[in-house]
Amino acid sequence: MATLTIDACGLRKRYGSRIAVRDLTLQVGRGEAFGFLGPNGAGKSTSIKMLLGLVRPTGGSALLLGQPVGTREARARIGFLPEHFRFYDWLSATELLLFHGRLCGLKEDVLRRRVPRLLERVGLGTQSSKAIRSFSKGMMQRVGLAQAMINDPEILFLDEPTSGLDPAGRKLVRDVIREQRDRGATVFLNSHLLGEVEQSCDRVAFIREGRIVGMYRMGAWQGERTEVEIKASHIEPSALERLAGMACDLRLEGQLLRLSLDGQDRLPGVIRCLVESGAEIFSVIPQRVSLEDLFLKMMGPDPGL
Repeated sequence: MATLTIDACGLRKRYGSRIAVRDLTLQVGRGEAFGFLGPNGAGKSTSIKMLLGLVRPTGGSALLLGQPVGTREARARIGFLPEHFRFYDWLSATELLLFHGRLCGLKEDVLRRRVPRLLERVGLGTQSSKAIRSFSKGMMQRVGLAQAMINDPEILFLDEPTSGLDPAGRKLVRDVIREQRDRGATVFLNSHLLGEVEQSCDRVAFIREGRIVGMYRMGAWQGERTEVEIKASHIEPSALERLAGMACDLRLEGQLLRLSLDGQDRLPGVIRCLVESGAEIFSVIPQRVSLEDLFLKMMGPDPGL
């Protein structure tokens, strides 16, 4: 893996008798877009707050950019868009970015160049002088994204960044994630829109009950299990008995046979079995296993996203 920007080992957080995070252990490399997924109450927000240094862990350790979490040195190199943010709504978009830039210690000449560029990038160039209180939810999300990038962060934490955005706004977020990744920044993305995560991230981690339960490079799970839909006639019970030893989750509904295989290399044997038993095959369609399918498999049918 490339140089680590996030290195967490055994992070835990207890609130009285309730354990919010049991064991957060993960490593994220420079220039990587990393998706963080789990149902409501799984510990996602607490985990992010610990990594940002906003919540003190009960146990474990973590480094951001080689620095202990929460240090001034680490925070100066981080950008953060929280899910529930509150800005001073009497400020204009320009004034808000200037304020946050000054908090980051940026010089005025840098801000004069950077603020207009960022507002143009998020589609608010013509709205730069308007008070934030007049913004729609989508516009607020855009200005929040701009403030998260004001210091050219080396790690960008985005918590539900597409909330309230229309399709054009969601594409903007995907493009920004790609641009940040291409310049070498790490993007840590939490979103309940799994399609957005699937299009934007290099790897994903699944957290359940405060513990990482799975981590995948995007699309790597495709080789683990192949779902197949076969349309055929004259499928005999004897053929289904033979297929039971080659596949699982066999479901025959009229002329439609659905089954699950451990890899596509088993598919020719299934077809041969059906043909030898006298079945007439009209179509064979391998089904793509989506990130949503994987999520439901790992979290159960009612994960409470």
